[in-house]
Amino acid sequence: MGIGNLLLILTLATGLTVLPLRARSVLGQDEPREIPSRVERKNKAPVSNEILRVRLPKPTETTLANGLTVLILEDHRQPLVHAEFHLRSAGALFEPESLPGLASATAKMLREGTRKRTSRQIAEDLDRLGASVEAGASFGAVATVFTASGLAENFDRWFPLAVEILLEPSFPAAELKRLKDLTKVQLRQQRARARFLAAERFNRAVYGNHPAAVASATVEAIDALSPEMLANWHRERYSPQDAVLAFAGDVDPSRLLAKLQKWLAGWRAPAPGRVLPPHPRPAGARRVYLVDRPDSVQTTLAVGNIAIDRRSPDYVPVLVMNQVLGGGVAGRLFLSLREEKGYTYGAYSSFTAVEYPGAWSATTDVRTEVTEGALKEILNEIRRIRDAQVGDAELADAKRAAIASFALALEQPSRVLGFALLRKFYNLPEDYWDHYPAMVAA
Repeated sequence: MGIGNLLLILTLATGLTVLPLRARSVLGQDEPREIPSRVERKNKAPVSNEILRVRLPKPTETTLANGLTVLILEDHRQPLVHAEFHLRSAGALFEPESLPGLASATAKMLREGTRKRTSRQIAEDLDRLGASVEAGASFGAVATVFTASGLAENFDRWFPLAVEILLEPSFPAAELKRLKDLTKVQLRQQRARARFLAAERFNRAVYGNHPAAVASATVEAIDALSPEMLANWHRERYSPQDAVLAFAGDVDPSRLLAKLQKWLAGWRAPAPGRVLPPHPRPAGARRVYLVDRPDSVQTTLAVGNIAIDRRSPDYVPVLVMNQVLGGGVAGRLFLSLREEKGYTYGAYSSFTAVEYPGAWSATTDVRTEVTEGALKEILNEIRRIRDAQVGDAELADAKRAAIASFALALEQPSRVLGFALLRKFYNLPEDYWDHYPAMVAA
């Protein structure tokens, strides 16, 4: 991803003419330069140069008679159980172009009624059992994710209820009308937010015709939804043959599997045919997109392009690079735009790496009058990390931060389960996470 190919998304106040008139100076190929930091670093925190050595527990893995893959990660430190269904063909990425929001609406409606229970009864039963159930289908994702959590001691009561909610939804018309009314209010509210408008335009710019360009439902699509549409999506897309059920917590794998064979025996559906769209292509030339937002008092900037997918051998180097550039308050973007220039409260960068190449972006909100200066500094920092070698101390700090974040995640069983799922989904080596700290350190 070259500096010359970045896409720049700006949401601007009405009447701001200085940027278009002086675009050449903002977008020109300025020379990389060092920006001295006035941030005083005490360097008194204890630092170890030892590489974190871990051996993550490996989940028990099996396939049920109906084709459902099951991962079970035992963790008896707390009397809790966490379960996740990843329905890998039911994500928003596979929605019809005319119905953005179909996958999300189907997921949200699961809790609103089954063949045996009303929405109120479901809420009361979950509350009485001390359990929680959530479902969602994010835009750009291949999967709908259904989660259920509760105490180990009454697992045999709340998990069958979760299965009923997942597999036997009734999609009552009255509840769907309520959801549609609420969603349309939320759609109007989000269009009043500069961050959303910038993200929406950024997605369209970087992803083009790829389904990941869609960042939100539309009022027209929400109005068109019917209980029959949701039921058809559920019937055609919620298939055990293209799903993974993962557990983490106080469970015994052999006993649990015997119960699952019984509880899920009736769930049978053919695989829907999971064909990903062609990968999005990086922009080949620099472009500027302006989103005019009357009466704004600041500019929201988003700068970026298509980067890598999760299987890329460059994933770890990109992770560390991003940590140096904009991964936190020690990142160059933060130090430059906030600490040195005082343009903003914060400036960060991030990237998405999934089944397809996702976007890398740098984002910030700045006062309108410093839009040009802020944009120049972002481009300078991107150019600097491309053209100039990162210093040893700065690189070491970034690597330690990335490894520390990974180490903290190991304290949460659900996060460890998430690592196992990532390894499964992207066919990473069996010992990938055992060697992850060493890969970052290298």
